[in-house]
Amino acid sequence: MTRVVITGMGAVTPLGNDTNAFLDGLFAGKLGIKPITKFDASETGISVAGQVDGFDPAARVGKRDARKLDLFSQYAIDAAYQALDQADLLPEEGSEEKSKVANPERFGVILGNGIGGLTTIQEQVIKMHEKGPQRVSPLFVPESIPNMVSGNVSLRFGARGVNFTVVTACASATNAVGEAFWRIQSGREDVMLTGGSEATVNEIGIAGFAALTALSKEEDPKQASKPFDKNRHGFVLGEGSGVLVMESLEHAEARGAKILAEVVGYGASSDAYHMTSPAPDGEGAARAMKAALADAGIKPEDVTYINAHGTATGANDSGEAEAIASVFGPNSVLVSSTKGMTGHLLGAAGAIEAVASVGAIDRGQLPVNVGFDEPDEHTKLVNLVNDSSKNTAPEYVLSANYGFGGHNAAVVFKKW
Repeated sequence: MTRVVITGMGAVTPLGNDTNAFLDGLFAGKLGIKPITKFDASETGISVAGQVDGFDPAARVGKRDARKLDLFSQYAIDAAYQALDQADLLPEEGSEEKSKVANPERFGVILGNGIGGLTTIQEQVIKMHEKGPQRVSPLFVPESIPNMVSGNVSLRFGARGVNFTVVTACASATNAVGEAFWRIQSGREDVMLTGGSEATVNEIGIAGFAALTALSKEEDPKQASKPFDKNRHGFVLGEGSGVLVMESLEHAEARGAKILAEVVGYGASSDAYHMTSPAPDGEGAARAMKAALADAGIKPEDVTYINAHGTATGANDSGEAEAIASVFGPNSVLVSSTKGMTGHLLGAAGAIEAVASVGAIDRGQLPVNVGFDEPDEHTKLVNLVNDSSKNTAPEYVLSANYGFGGHNAAVVFKKW
């Protein structure tokens, strides 16, 4: 089978709007969670979010195009541009080509998204209610449907291979990365853009998850997101995008590309348990991780670090801790959730966490588990990254995410 490598990464996140800013903040333990300023959130009962600040659509998306795109598509195009730039696959300025990929028909896009253009949906429903159905924008549908995250990226960069969007709630981006890996590994594509994007820090997004009693009501950003902590009290909603350039090893070496890491395994499963709650013992999550290890042909003890889902909700963190302990053994592999710094990006969570995982391999260090003070009976089973272990250089990294509906997904990355 074809070996698959990563040659470029892009990120738009609560910690910064490019890959280096994101990784610098992540490994410094910086907090990207902050008071909500995009709208007046006072009536929602929620005051903080992993909000993207300072995003300039003119820089890479373009002002004209941005007017026709919801934020979730804008974030994805920006991150994809960054990833292609790092991979040296952007065309020369003034070229009629949309990328340097030699065969666009073997250049595909698989991205993850949870909800679609929620800002557009919110705005247009309000407009319809206030001004009537004839005033709804003709771009409402193409701006808001979830598949347009991959459609718009494909259109922008001339990717004419496979093109689809994975929608598996908070597992979306990890499923997308895994499916893109398998497409190249099986010889069907040469190059893939993969990852995910989400833009749900708005009134309906915050209000919806608040009504579900899933969000932290903490006003202090430092205490809002506490993955694996005994006193965790809900997740913090985040937004942004992460995109990877994947290539077959042959394609990357033929053009002299710099390789950041290798992708070696993917696993997925379903809990078939409950609409919103994960299986309490983490059985489905464990099966996804075992499948990823088997796909990679490695043993649990080969994995140095797990970038966990770790949402800071009671049900997720306890079940995930049980799952990790059942697969890797109690207090063995190093674990952290970066959601203590970024909040939970829903369908894009696995995308920026894939960037974090590859960044850990490339930089030879691990992100600490920010927000953790005290374990409970379940979370004491995992060996969380702290200041004493953060300088561990990983060989294999597993990144895992789980979503409403019982979706479980895990991907394994390897040092090049």
